Amino acid sequence: MRKFNVTGTCTPEENYMVDISNKIKKITEMVNDRCYFTINRARQYGKTTTLLCLEKSLREDYIVASISFQGIGDEAFKSDKNFCKSFIKQIISALRFASAPKEYREQWSNHNVTTFDELSDHITDMCEQKKVVLMIDEVDRTSNNRVFLQFIDMLRDKFLARKAGKDYTFHSVILAGVYDIKNIKLKLINEGLYMPTETEDKIYNSPWNIAIDFDIDMSFNPDEIATMLREYEADHSTEMNISEISEEIYTYTSGYPFLVSRICQHIDEKLNKNWTLNGVREAVKIILSEKNTLFDDLFKNLENNKALHDYIYDLLILGDFKPYVIYNAIVSMGDRYGFFKKQSNGSDRVAISNKIFELFMTDYYIAKDLNDKKQITGVFYSDLIKDGKFNMELCLRKFADHYAEIFNKKDINDRKFFERHGRLIFLSYLKPLINGQGFYHIESQLTDLRRMDIVVDFGREQFIIELKIWRGGQQEQEAYQQLLGYMDSKKAAVGYLLTFDFRKESKERKAEWVELSNKKIFDVIV
Repeated sequence: MRKFNVTGTCTPEENYMVDISNKIKKITEMVNDRCYFTINRARQYGKTTTLLCLEKSLREDYIVASISFQGIGDEAFKSDKNFCKSFIKQIISALRFASAPKEYREQWSNHNVTTFDELSDHITDMCEQKKVVLMIDEVDRTSNNRVFLQFIDMLRDKFLARKAGKDYTFHSVILAGVYDIKNIKLKLINEGLYMPTETEDKIYNSPWNIAIDFDIDMSFNPDEIATMLREYEADHSTEMNISEISEEIYTYTSGYPFLVSRICQHIDEKLNKNWTLNGVREAVKIILSEKNTLFDDLFKNLENNKALHDYIYDLLILGDFKPYVIYNAIVSMGDRYGFFKKQSNGSDRVAISNKIFELFMTDYYIAKDLNDKKQITGVFYSDLIKDGKFNMELCLRKFADHYAEIFNKKDINDRKFFERHGRLIFLSYLKPLINGQGFYHIESQLTDLRRMDIVVDFGREQFIIELKIWRGGQQEQEAYQQLLGYMDSKKAAVGYLLTFDFRKESKERKAEWVELSNKKIFDVIV
């Protein structure tokens, strides 16, 4: 019986897979056009599986040599000689499993190749009158980057010579990794692994400028997710609403391949095949509580890069406007790691790439805030939960009471912290109360300096909360209308408005129900 898979390569014989045939068709067209390109996407974004599917698609028309630098070992990159021998050995092994003729494989076995000039000549011989496609996975996992750059430079020179009719070389070269090889030197410099010299300008300045852009969307849209669920439904007959579940999975993942498969895996294996909207949310809760390599990378990058850490904090927690500028170093880094995307509402703003990342990142900042003891206390879990239902009205009343009490006791510096970070303080207050049975996410499309919309799922209930900073009476009416519009989109009859009023003059606190357009809003001012 097939299973959902999130480790290693997926195969249709063993795993439920999204139908990516349209993506493979587009990549095949690039190969047919003799293009050289890099598939650079974040960790666990389906690059290896895509290469395997592409290899199977190309076998009828091409000799495909698909290799990987993953686990090749440091020894292979210690010298030109070691690399050349290792490269040829991998090619021979790959051709065996690509069903290339034995005679052709044996022709690759040249034990006299010890330099890149000799390797170049050997490739010329092997590619004359042959259409050979070279694929290299995990291409940025190299230990001696000087040797790797020499190899890339050799491929580039041969490509240019072929265009001039003066050489034979690979029909197409496809490199796959997290980093775009065009910018590989930035990675090397950042990691302290490479420092150019004046005599190495040629290698340092343009190692891969022959490659065309790879702009095929490798995320899964709801229709593509549905293809995998239909395969599963054919085997298990769960009577799930495939369209509804696909849309909900996409809502939380934005089609990030690992997260899509992980949600499905948990529903199948840990949640008794609960293929409902609530089942999807329960799977998200499990993902956020587990340790996995994707979150390990995310945590490491937040911990080790202060500029990225502060940028995401300002974007996600404070609601700062961040323009999507591709030549901004932080935006480029966030794109590379799969953290950022351009908002889909037509604005030219940076957003977090998916809701699960939003939740993980917000929890990360909340945990740091709790460690710094900035949180509001004074409410008990048992006060707010009765018969499995969460009392959001009481939660907000308690928060308002304790916030006011603590705020008035702070000196001016602490008050400035409260004014700027009030929303984080509320989330730090909320999270322990719903933890275990519920979770929240921030509507990043709507987050800015003026407002933050939060959706809290607890059991089978959903609470819509809008956080605002006081801007005057007219803005309060606008806040009502904004919240009503968002409630309509969520089909919610009840909403909650929490306003932070930082005016220096005396002000009246408020906590009352307001009825508008046949809907109820609990309006709290702190």
